[in-house]
Amino acid sequence: MRDFLASHVRTMPKSGIRDFFAIVSQMKDAVSLGIGEPDFVTPFHIRDVAISALERGHTSYTDNRGLIALRREISKYVAANYGAEYDPETEIITTVGVSEALDAVLRAILNPGDKVIYHEPCYVSYCPSIKLCHAEAIAVETKAEDKFAITIDALRKAWQPGVKALLINFPTNPTGGTASRGLLEEIAKFAVEKDMLVISDEIYSELTFDGDHTSIASIPGMRERTVFLHGFSKAYAMTGFRVGYACGPADIIDGILKIHQYGILCAPIVSQEAAIEALRNGRPAMLEMREKYRERRDFIVRRFNELGLKCHSPRGSFYAFPDITSTGMSSMDFAKGLLAAERVAMVPGTAFGKCGEGFCRASFSTSYANIDEACTRIERYLKTLKR
Repeated sequence: MRDFLASHVRTMPKSGIRDFFAIVSQMKDAVSLGIGEPDFVTPFHIRDVAISALERGHTSYTDNRGLIALRREISKYVAANYGAEYDPETEIITTVGVSEALDAVLRAILNPGDKVIYHEPCYVSYCPSIKLCHAEAIAVETKAEDKFAITIDALRKAWQPGVKALLINFPTNPTGGTASRGLLEEIAKFAVEKDMLVISDEIYSELTFDGDHTSIASIPGMRERTVFLHGFSKAYAMTGFRVGYACGPADIIDGILKIHQYGILCAPIVSQEAAIEALRNGRPAMLEMREKYRERRDFIVRRFNELGLKCHSPRGSFYAFPDITSTGMSSMDFAKGLLAAERVAMVPGTAFGKCGEGFCRASFSTSYANIDEACTRIERYLKTLKR
C-alpha cells in the first residue's frame, strides 16, 4: 500500500513537550514542573456561569465569529488594557484557544514560499505552524544576557527578502522574556520599514510581574498592521474551556473567518459564556493568582541559583529557564537523568528551539509544596553528578 501521509507532515517532529510528558504520566510519585497549566481551578463564578448556560439549554452553535456579547466585552477589555480599539462586528473573532487563532492567521496570510521571522526559544507550535503553511520559518535567537528579550539588531540581521510577517510573544514561553515600550517602538519602526505584518501573541500578558505590559498594537501606526492574539487559559485558569480570540484589521479577520468557519465553525458556546463572565468579573481572582505565581517565581529562581543553576528572574509568564550547562550535560540528558533518578520532570530547552540547548524549562504554575519538593530532589540529583 502507498504511503498516504504528506511528506511535510511525515518529517515533522512531534511536540517535545508532549512526548516527554507522555512518559511522566506513567510514573508514580513524579513531581512535574512541566506542563504550562495553572494548578488553580477556574474561579467558581466563571464555572457557575458555564453550569447555568448548560442548565438553560445553551448548547447551540454560535455566530462563526463568536457571540456578539463576548466580542463586545473583548473590545472593551482590549481597549482598556492594551490601548487598541477594535470593532466587535468586523475586527474580532473568537477561536478555540490561541492555538487555533495562531494557526488560522498564518493560514490566512501566507502563500507557499513566504517567510516569517519569530524569536527562539519559543512556544513549540510556532515553527511547525509556519511550515504547515508551506512557508519558511526564520528563527532569531534571544540570549540569557539580554533576559531573553529580542534585540532590534538581531531582527535586522535575520530579515531577508520575502519576509511577510513577524511573530512575537511577550511575555515569552518558555523564558519569561518581555519587551519594553522603547523596544516595541523600535520593532514597530522596523515592521513599517520592511512592510511586515506583526502577529503578537500576548496570552501571558496579565502575568507580568515587573513593570507594565505594552502591546505593540498600541504603538501609533501599528494597529493596522498587527494581529493581536489573546485568550483565557493562563490568566483565568481556563485551559480546558479552549477559548481565545484574534483582533486585527477587518480584511485579515475576514480571512481568518474563512479558515475558522470551514475547519472549526465556532468556539463552544458554554466556553464563550464563561469567557464573558471572566472579562466582566474575573480580575480579582486573576490578580490573586498572579500574586501566588510571583511568590513561587521568587522562590524557584532563588533555589535554582543557590543550587548553581544560573537562572534569571522572568518578568512575566509562569516559567523559569535555568542554565544547566554547569552540569556538563545536554538539556535532554539532564532532563532524562533527573526524571529517572529523582522523578522530577522539567522540559529540555531544545523543545523550544535549538538555542534552548543548555537550559530547561520549569513551570512554577504548580503548587509551592511541589516546587519545594522538586528543588530538594534536584539538589540531591546534582550532588550525585559531583561524585
